[in-house]
Amino acid sequence: MSDHIYKTLEITGSSKTSIEEAVEKAVARTGESVHNLRWFEAQDIRGHLADGKVDYWQVTVKVGFTVDP
Repeated sequence: MSDHIYKTLEITGSSKTSIEEAVEKAVARTGESVHNLRWFEAQDIRGHLADGKVDYWQVTVKVGFTVDP
């Protein structure tokens, strides 16, 4: 097994449907411009309310990726 060096980014995804979809959208969008994504860690979960109901979810995640040699 070779040694890996990781860098992390903090990003926030949002979804009207679910927390999971907010994370998936954030990771997918990040993967369009950053390669070698390896892991994520949920940092914060919050949401926006409208008329006393959840309007959408926001999830901040830390995403780790390997640095090219």
